[in-house]
Amino acid sequence: MISVKGLYKDFGENDEIKVLKGVDQHISRGEKVVIVGPSGSGKSTFLRCLNRLEEPSAGEIYFDGQLITDKKCNIDKLRMKMGMVFQHFNLFPHLSILENITLAPIKLLKQSKEAAEKKARELLEIVGLPEKANAYPAQLSGGQKQRIAIARALAMNPDVMLFDEPTSALDPEMVGEVLDLMKKLADDGMTMVIVTHEMGFAREVANRIIFMDEGKVIEENEPEEFFSNPQNPRLKDFLSKVL
Repeated sequence: MISVKGLYKDFGENDEIKVLKGVDQHISRGEKVVIVGPSGSGKSTFLRCLNRLEEPSAGEIYFDGQLITDKKCNIDKLRMKMGMVFQHFNLFPHLSILENITLAPIKLLKQSKEAAEKKARELLEIVGLPEKANAYPAQLSGGQKQRIAIARALAMNPDVMLFDEPTSALDPEMVGEVLDLMKKLADDGMTMVIVTHEMGFAREVANRIIFMDEGKVIEENEPEEFFSNPQNPRLKDFLSKVL
């Protein structure tokens, strides 16, 4: 579904900050890929390059066979197929929860208000917050806001969901409710790419775990081997500190 070839990303006036240094990846339909690594390793930048929220400095990204790093690519149309959930929920504070979820389907997918609201209420059931349709973001807890942010992304019927550290801004007691929802999405077959520090979640949900450090993929494996038999000394050191 997603193919990444020789991905580089530089920042700074003279491109002196090298954040991604030649990343190659292939993510298949239905796969759950979890990306872990120390802060500053390039995990979030890699994720944001997948839907061109960050413009790659070099390399190619294909999505469903289409070269999306081509300047002629309609990136807005592409992003409709890639749901993204951020650290901070990015809900519109002046809109009700129902309005937050229905805004993009009505504006971008040209759905009728009735159809969009019907789908939104179904999604609110799925995320366990049907009673919050008429509430406003300020009235919700952090965990509830993040579940609404996931519902909002799902309202666009995406082919893949990208999660950028979705629980790192939450109080510890709220993390579980968001991870439980993500596990449900995984069980339902959604293609997911997830940057997270939640190792237990990675072990339970991922088909494959990628370890990044200093802008490169250092090691990747299925969860059992990744945690029980790490090969790279840098990964061994990382796991000794986080497990």
